[in-house]
Amino acid sequence: MASTTYFHTVARSYTDVDTSSGVNTAQFLEATEGVVTLFDSLGSSAFTVVQNDMNGNIKKIRTRYESNPTANDTLENLLANEAHEKKRVATEGLLWLIRGLDFTAQALRRSITDQAEELTVSFTKAYEATLRKFHGMLVRPVFALAMKACPYRKDFYEKINVTNDESLAVMSGWLGALEAIIATAQAVFVAHPEYIKGM
Repeated sequence: MASTTYFHTVARSYTDVDTSSGVNTAQFLEATEGVVTLFDSLGSSAFTVVQNDMNGNIKKIRTRYESNPTANDTLENLLANEAHEKKRVATEGLLWLIRGLDFTAQALRRSITDQAEELTVSFTKAYEATLRKFHGMLVRPVFALAMKACPYRKDFYEKINVTNDESLAVMSGWLGALEAIIATAQAVFVAHPEYIKGM
């Protein structure tokens, strides 16, 4: 019997998010809550800033979604519906959430690809490639501290119970599905720069 990994315990995996006619908003938010708790496995209060940021952005998107679940059923529809409004709270929340997810995904992808690389390196390199350019001089040291607080690679993988090829395949499937959703959202922002103008 397959061992139960962290990715089996989340309420919804990214592999179970419907993307057939756009990214299902409710399912995406449910799956993303699983990323927030994944940071608990890194075992450092230094990641609280990342978790709080993600939770705040999830709340902004969920508030918009719940105001009209039918109209905001996909991320694409949510963005289009909010585009004409002066204050685009959910759009800004999604923009930053996707940036945070991209950082997380790139760190985990590096970690899976190079199994000799410690998490401190994986997360630092991912931060430099994603979030760093959006952060000011006050925020960067906070994230630098969090990167240095990463546990040893071995300890992290034991904690999330990814310790063999079978469990690594489960993690890879989850990560691949997340990366596809990130790419979809980023493509929408590129195609519609007016959505995020001034953000």
